[in-house]
Amino acid sequence: MSDKYIDHAPDIVRAIVIDPDIDTHVRGEASPARKYDDSRLEEAVGLALALDLEIVGEMSVRVRKINPATLFGQGKVADIKTACEANDASLCVVNGALTPIQQRNLEKELGVKVVDRTGLILEIFGRRARTNEGKLQVELARLEYERSRLVRTWTHLERQRATGTTGGPGETQIELDRRMIADKIKQLKTELEDVRRTRALHRNQRKKVPYPIVALVGYTNAGKSTLFNNLTKSEVFAKDLLFATLDTTLRSLKLPNGRSAILSDTVGFISDLPHELVAAFRATLEEVEQADLILHVRDVSNPETEAQKADVEQVMAHILPDLDRSRMIEVWNKIDLLDAESKDILYSRAITDRSKNKPLLVSAVTGEGVPHLLREVAFLVDADGEEIDIVIEPHQGEFLAFLYAHGRVLGRHEDEDGRVHLRVKLSDQAYGRYEKMVEGR
Repeated sequence: MSDKYIDHAPDIVRAIVIDPDIDTHVRGEASPARKYDDSRLEEAVGLALALDLEIVGEMSVRVRKINPATLFGQGKVADIKTACEANDASLCVVNGALTPIQQRNLEKELGVKVVDRTGLILEIFGRRARTNEGKLQVELARLEYERSRLVRTWTHLERQRATGTTGGPGETQIELDRRMIADKIKQLKTELEDVRRTRALHRNQRKKVPYPIVALVGYTNAGKSTLFNNLTKSEVFAKDLLFATLDTTLRSLKLPNGRSAILSDTVGFISDLPHELVAAFRATLEEVEQADLILHVRDVSNPETEAQKADVEQVMAHILPDLDRSRMIEVWNKIDLLDAESKDILYSRAITDRSKNKPLLVSAVTGEGVPHLLREVAFLVDADGEEIDIVIEPHQGEFLAFLYAHGRVLGRHEDEDGRVHLRVKLSDQAYGRYEKMVEGR
């Protein structure tokens, strides 16, 4: 079985993108935050462009009643076929979930390859995964997706293999294929469980060196990686592209008060994220659950920013139901793309916000608001610490450096004998390590 959904020919694949505009009463769900407009079609085109497809056509198709066989009515299918033929398209991207039967029937009707939103996102993730963990997660999600599509994917399913010595009817090929996939899924889940345990060990090691962990989350293309690079002076791949970053990245972050933190950049979220990926990436997002502070990066220049916020919160509630939301702060990014009036309105909203952690406005590209963001991060990661008075002898320079690196110095003065008197806020972990350092002398 091929592990790809889109054939990789030397020539560029010409694709037409179809966005089903399904009536809310047909979906059977209420989505007040997201009203239909061109942004959903634009996002679908962005996903297709992330695979280097040549987009030769794009259209929104109204769906008042779902056709179990093809999703769209026959008239709409005919319109899509005409568009494919007129634009010489060899691929039709449907921005929605298709059942295996709908996908197979559409391919027969249209005469071109058809890929739905889930397959498209899986293909992107398959190309972008770099670490062993990322590859395992994508492979698991792909197999979960393929398992229900064996009828469409395989061409030899009518064959039947004999078993035993009698030569009688045995398992059909599709049964063997399903069993093979089930065995592979079980193996991958075991490997991912090993990854989860390894991550837990690494987190425990980091706790012994008490650097606070700050995690970035947000909708795909909200500017997380650009902000990550700005804050850590790194060169993580960042591009105006959906899912430019897939694997979790950790870097050291220097805070204004002199102490260090660990900044974690995670995979971006997206609306209607395939449930196969939601489950597979649980291990990656456990980094978020263990973070001391979570920065929810939002693209406030996007007209769908509120809907994107709702999508992120929905997925996080599903994956991390016990997450402490009091540790989360919103970062309103891309203010450089706003006009002066819109920016003033957002600043007013942020100032009057009654939440415990007020949103912060930044531009990851220009750096506007980033110094203030760093000061807030430094303050918040120490918010739960305990204030302690400590006297440092003149020869204990390493203790002084430790307290500045791992605590928040609130006051300092030196006496005539050269002793340094500090008022410092330390977390329980940092204070425990300081006591061990003193005992070791």
